[in-house]
Amino acid sequence: MASNGHQGEIPEDANEHCPGPQSESAGKSDSCAGCPNQEICATAPKGPDPDLVEIADRMATVKHKILVLSGKGGVGKSTFSAQLSFALAEADRQVGLLDIDICGPSIPKMLGLEGHDIHKSNLGWSPVYVESNSNLGVMSIGFMLPHPDDAVIWRGPRKNGLIKQFVKDVYWGEIDYLVVDAPPGTSDEHISIVQFLQGTGIDGAIIVTTPQQVALIDVRKEISFCRKVGIKILGVVENMSGLKQQLSDLKFSRSECGTETDATEWALNLIREKAPELFDTLVCSEIFDSSQGGAQKMCLEMGVPFLGKVPMDPQLCRAAEEGRSCFGDKSCGVSALALKGIIEKVLALE
Repeated sequence: MASNGHQGEIPEDANEHCPGPQSESAGKSDSCAGCPNQEICATAPKGPDPDLVEIADRMATVKHKILVLSGKGGVGKSTFSAQLSFALAEADRQVGLLDIDICGPSIPKMLGLEGHDIHKSNLGWSPVYVESNSNLGVMSIGFMLPHPDDAVIWRGPRKNGLIKQFVKDVYWGEIDYLVVDAPPGTSDEHISIVQFLQGTGIDGAIIVTTPQQVALIDVRKEISFCRKVGIKILGVVENMSGLKQQLSDLKFSRSECGTETDATEWALNLIREKAPELFDTLVCSEIFDSSQGGAQKMCLEMGVPFLGKVPMDPQLCRAAEEGRSCFGDKSCGVSALALKGIIEKVLALE
C-alpha cells in the first residue's frame, strides 16, 4: 500500500476493481480514473507482492485446497460447503472451512458457530472449531461482526484486503483440506483468492447449481472464469434436483369456497387405514424445469465432470438451519446418500 509502505496491498480508498499497485496497468487502467492513488501507482516501482511469500509459507501445511463456487446466489452453495466440510471431517480428515463471502457470511450459522469470536496467538488468527468435530476449523467475517444483523458495506479493495489477511494470517496447522466458500458470481473476491492461492497449488473448483436454465447460464460463465484463470474444474453439483421427502412429512390442505383448511390429519389417517404401505415411500416432485437436461447435459456439452444430483430435502434444510451435519441424522437419508456419493468422488482425488 502506497500510504504505509506495504507494496502488495490495495489501498482502502482505492476505486472498485482496482488492479493492484503491483499490476502493470496500475494507475493506467480505466478503473483507476479519479482514484486518489492513481499518480503514485502509475509511477511506483513494480515487483512481486511480498505477502505472497508469507501466504505460500502459511499454506505449506495445507494438502488440498478446494474452491466452492456458484454462478448465482440461492443455489445452496454454502449448504454444500458446510456439509462437504462435515463429511471430510467425519472421514477423519483435518479440515478448514474458509468463508470469503464477505457481504453475506452464512457459514457460522450453518456450522452452529454463531456468536463465537476470533482469537489471536503468536502463530496468527485461530480458526473457530466445531465442538462435535475438533478436526473442523472455520474462519469467516461473520465472527468479526458485533451483531449478526450488521451489514458489511465494503468496496472491492477492502474485501480483498480481508481475504489476504485470511490466507496470510490464519493458522490452520497441518490440515488435509481447505474448503473455500466463495460468494456467487465472478467478482473481486474470486480474482483475489485465485491470485493469493494459485502459487500454493489449488486442487480445483466445485461448482454448485440448480437444474433450471437461468442458473445454468451463470454456471457457464463460472466455468469460463475457471478456465481463464487456470483453475481445474473438479465437477458440477446439481443441487435442489427435485423435491424428495417421506410421504408422512407432507402437509395436506383442502380448498373450499376460496378458503384453505388444513387436512393433514384427515389425509394421514385415511392413508394409514387404507394403504399404510405408502408411508414407506418417497414423494418426488420436479420443482425446477429440467426438461432441457439440467446440469448433466450442460457438463457434457462443456466437457466438465458431473459429480451428481442432490435433491431438495427439507431435512437437509433443517440441518443447515440448526448448524449440524446431515450425515448422522437418519431423517436426512435422502440428501445424505446423494451427498456421500459426491464426496466419495472428491476423496478419490487424493
